Amino acid sequence: MNTAIRARRVSIRAAVGTLTLTLALAGCSPTGSGGDTPSTPAAKPSLEFAGPNGEKPGALSELSLTNDELAKVKEGKYTAAFVWHTSSDFVSAVEKGAREEFKKLGIDVVASTQANFNAATQANNVQTVLALHPNIIVTIAVDPTSAAKAFKPAVDAGTKLAIMTTPPAGYQAGKEFVSIVTENLTEAGRYNAEILGDALGKKGEVGYISYNANFWFTNQRDKAFKDWLAYEYPDMKIVGSEGFADETATQTIAAAMIAKNPNIKGIYVSWATAAQGVVAAIKAAGRTDIKVVTNDLDTTLGAAMVSGTSVAGMVGNGSIGIGQGLALVGAYGVLGKSAPALVASDPTKVTKTDLDKGWLSDYGTKPPSSITGS
Repeated sequence: MNTAIRARRVSIRAAVGTLTLTLALAGCSPTGSGGDTPSTPAAKPSLEFAGPNGEKPGALSELSLTNDELAKVKEGKYTAAFVWHTSSDFVSAVEKGAREEFKKLGIDVVASTQANFNAATQANNVQTVLALHPNIIVTIAVDPTSAAKAFKPAVDAGTKLAIMTTPPAGYQAGKEFVSIVTENLTEAGRYNAEILGDALGKKGEVGYISYNANFWFTNQRDKAFKDWLAYEYPDMKIVGSEGFADETATQTIAAAMIAKNPNIKGIYVSWATAAQGVVAAIKAAGRTDIKVVTNDLDTTLGAAMVSGTSVAGMVGNGSIGIGQGLALVGAYGVLGKSAPALVASDPTKVTKTDLDKGWLSDYGTKPPSSITGS
């Protein structure tokens, strides 16, 4: 049974259940009450989250080196390489932060590769990079399961792995890799809810398009959006909820969601490149009243946000900080210094009114002219 059929059946069952409950409550209402029953307010969500192996996050500020440790790193003449999952504005900003920190540490960068989200390509990239004998590899696994085998030669060679978000399956901090550096997921979800809530005047129907895969990072951030929306904006209701496995499918998903729920005024999408399809669907539908919110700063969405069409805002990951943290984690590794298993950067809330400040904070540069038009 395909996803669409399952979703329709679930929707029908949900609608029947809701109607039954409504009628039952109306029948039990006191005379003269009109059948109105106040809804139970949502509980305040927790800002706690955990890593892929249950790691509890610390702050990026926990990573630091003494003067003696810094001197030892510089004396070691170490090298580093990047083995990325894909290319994007976000990845470029993270690498920028890492390169700046590596330079301060006296660590030379010898390679940077990306895999277009292809696990086999990433495995080949690992072999290519290992031929250069780097002491540190900064990476994020495209597919955690296959990455366990792909990165084993690096582990066996004593290369120190600094992980952004997703390690190979079965790898543990302090053993196969040094530490995970990511963003504060629950805070990012909260910021998404607040951007959309402010854009819609704290009321209205909302669509929710989330990543339909078991991926600890995105799953927790998506859930945090739903939880904080329900808590902070009780007059905003999610009326359409769909998942995607392929980000190129979001335009079709959004088009169907808008057609089915014509009163939708806002849509949350897991990340920026997936949100581009949603923005395209809104434009194709001739709608100018639907606002999108998502994660990662993106030039295409930034231009739409500045033009005042369909983007309410974006939440940045604290990208420069993540990069700096990854470089420091690499230094911890070559020193044999114990690092926190997981550290998290503070996300950045970016809207049209604070575009320059937000872009500079997250990406370390001013927004490009393709966004500002200047």
